[in-house]
Amino acid sequence: MKPASRLNLFAVAILLAVPATASAESARSLQKEFPRLEVTKSAINLRELQSGGVPRDGIPAILDPQFLPVSEVTGLGDDEPVIFLSGTCGAYAFPYRILIWHEIVQHDQCGLPVAVTYCPLCNTSMVFDRRVGGTVLSFGTSGRLRHSDLVMYDHQTETLWQQFTGEAIVGSHVGKTLAPVPARIESWRRFREEFADGRVLIPPSWGRSAYGRTPYEGYDSAPTPFLYQGRMPRGIDPMARVVRVGTRAWSLTWLRKNSPVETADGLRLEWREGQNSALDRAAISRGKDIGNVRVTRGDVDVAFSVDFAFAYRAFYPEGELVK
Repeated sequence: MKPASRLNLFAVAILLAVPATASAESARSLQKEFPRLEVTKSAINLRELQSGGVPRDGIPAILDPQFLPVSEVTGLGDDEPVIFLSGTCGAYAFPYRILIWHEIVQHDQCGLPVAVTYCPLCNTSMVFDRRVGGTVLSFGTSGRLRHSDLVMYDHQTETLWQQFTGEAIVGSHVGKTLAPVPARIESWRRFREEFADGRVLIPPSWGRSAYGRTPYEGYDSAPTPFLYQGRMPRGIDPMARVVRVGTRAWSLTWLRKNSPVETADGLRLEWREGQNSALDRAAISRGKDIGNVRVTRGDVDVAFSVDFAFAYRAFYPEGELVK
């Protein structure tokens, strides 16, 4: 059995429901599902949008997150990945075992309204400031993909937003970009050791998902990405991970061999072992070790993501990639 065919649960439903050459989006179909969306304002060709096999909010965002103190959390494997924010109000961790089923979590971090997002198909985790033009937005999943990446929508105007870049791509907010917020992506063990008084996202009471298991078993080893029809990157496997800061990226394999790395403009990139992939084995706690990455400038965290190489090249075809 090929690795790509081992995607299970709702991912299997997606594969069965949507052919590899899924039909492109049309203004009419978008308007039907998003009646307040200004489809005439678009930064892209609508044909670049594809159905991900689920309808609007078919993957439900968490809009009212609940947390428990680190000391009360059980069941998480030591090396399971979490993305977390820290500040004067404390540290908050968002386990991938939950994010992989919901993709968007609305949160208030020390008075800053943020959206914690994760697209499994691109392996992209980003935290965004939800404030746009004096309005605080909230986000849901549109059921659409572009370059295999999550397309979000805001509840206020139904504008469509690209999760990979934070850009508004269709709707009244076209021309605007969500500001990224620095966050760390590390293992549960590293988070709880550094922030013993931190708090951790728990599954919503209405959730019915198999938290702790990935619906994308084997996707790490897939020969090609799902529902991606663009050009593949040269000189690197399309499913290889890269560490992205702005428009620049470094191969995770290269960083692993050369860590720590310091750039001319003051960035420091470090790799340390001990973090499970969320897209490998069925149980996330048994996923292969992809390691922890930290990106700083001086003593300050810098916003970054760890993406699949195909996605980086799709959105930044001229970007600088050290591989």
